Amino acid sequence: MIIPPTNHGSISAAAPDPRRPGTGIPRVATDRIALNQKAQLQAALKETPEVRPEVVARGRDLATDPAYPPLEIINRLATLISSSKDLSVEE
Repeated sequence: MIIPPTNHGSISAAAPDPRRPGTGIPRVATDRIALNQKAQLQAALKETPEVRPEVVARGRDLATDPAYPPLEIINRLATLISSSKDLSVEE
């Protein structure tokens, strides 16, 4: 048997998270971005370096690795390409 909690000494429930569906607050689809979000995004972009040396080094390592990409990935891509619709042919 489940006994409901009492209000004595309890903490109120957290507000629903609007970022998660099904938490009680409906989400509205929109193609607009809030001005404060735009400013935050622009600030983050300004702080991000154009060239990240660690990413360039990783790319160089992968480019010289004969086992990259793995054969499984190559086979999956080949299957996707060969089974895709030929867009150059009109129907």
